[in-house]
Formats: sequence, structure tokens, C-alpha cells
Amino acid sequence: MSETQSTTGPLSALRLDERLRDTRLFFTQALRTFHATGSIVPSSPALAHAMAEHVRVRPVSEEPLRIMEVGAGTGAITRGIAAAMRPGDTVDLVEANPEFAAHIEHLLETDPVLAPIAPQATVHAMLVDEMGTDRTYDVIVSGLPFANFTVDTVRDILDYYFEVLRPGGYLSFYGYLYTKEVKAVIARREDYLRQARTGWLVQDRIDRYGIRSDKVFANIPPAFVHHLRKPEKSS
Repeated sequence: MSETQSTTGPLSALRLDERLRDTRLFFTQALRTFHATGSIVPSSPALAHAMAEHVRVRPVSEEPLRIMEVGAGTGAITRGIAAAMRPGDTVDLVEANPEFAAHIEHLLETDPVLAPIAPQATVHAMLVDEMGTDRTYDVIVSGLPFANFTVDTVRDILDYYFEVLRPGGYLSFYGYLYTKEVKAVIARREDYLRQARTGWLVQDRIDRYGIRSDKVFANIPPAFVHHLRKPEKSS
């Protein structure tokens, strides 16, 4: 298990006013729809860097990747993906919140990190289960807050991810450190039990398909990033 605390490159060059703008939008939407966002501040550049691991490090460097990001939000993780993309890569950015989706569309025109990948990116303002199964992906990056969902919803989402991942493809998602411990103290019993059931399901998938987990302390709150790999087709 590795620890990611900082990063450099295009992400660190993002202007302060742009970060503040994204944070204001994220905070406003989080207050209205916390169930779907799971946090009140956007993800950090360090978390974005960790989540884009399998866009940055690829088994065949010259082959283009088909990427899907789910829960693009205000583009915090998207910037990590964009910084790692290469010519020929494509990315589907899935965001169910229409205000976030419109914001991502605007960033693809104006943001210094995202604008260069605009010809390679498509924004989908819909739930991920509305995307269908007529496409496959090499890498899926999920920013959905599984801890806020029911176990049935999380099972459906994870099953969908593994259906549209190509054999040998990678899934990366994150969860916040110490969430279980905090919920055990302050949450209502039904909320704690719901999260516990979801956590058991997620852990089962990690145990079956996980290849690595990273701790990212440079985020609010600190997070685990889990990397899973769909098995190759059996011969």
C-alpha cells in the first residue's frame, strides 16, 4: 500500500481563482445534494493524481485508451485524467448533476488543463446506468460516494463497471479514511448499518479483484484509492 501526498505538473499550475470557483460551485451543490457528492469540497490534486494511475501507467504505451470517469463533479479528478491522457485516448465524462455537467462542458472550452483534451472528451449528463453496454473501456475512474448509497445500488454500479470494462481493464475508486469509525460514533443506527453493508460488498470486490490501494493524506478528508483489475478471459 503506497501513500500519495503531493504532485507536480499541470495540476499544480491551476490558478487559485479557478480552484476557488470550482470549490464554490461544489460546496453549493454539496449542500443541496450531499447524498450524491459525499463531500463538501472538491478532490485534491493529489487524489486526482492517484486516481489517474492507470491512465498514466499503461501496459502498452502506444495503444490509445478508452476511459470513463463517473461522477466528474467540478472536474477535479478530470484534470488528473486529462494530464495523463495521450493523443488517441478518448474519455466519457459521466455526471448526473446538470449544473456540474454544464460546468464540465465550460471547462473543456476554457480550462488550461481540460481544453487540450476537448476533442477527445464527451460529457454525458446522466446516471451511469443510463450509459448502456454498447461500449467498452480500458480504464474506469469512479468518483461516486459508495458509502452514501444502498448496498443494492452499489452492487448494480460495480456490476455495470465490470460489464463494460474490457478483460484486463482497470477500475479505480476512492473512499474516505476513518469513515466507519466516525459513523459508528455519530450516525443513526440505520445509517451505520447501511454503510456497513455497502462496505462489506465493496471490500469483497477489493478482495477479489484489487491489485493495490493507496493512502492519500493530501485531501479533505484523507482517502484510500483502490485499484481493481478485471480478469483476462480464460483460454
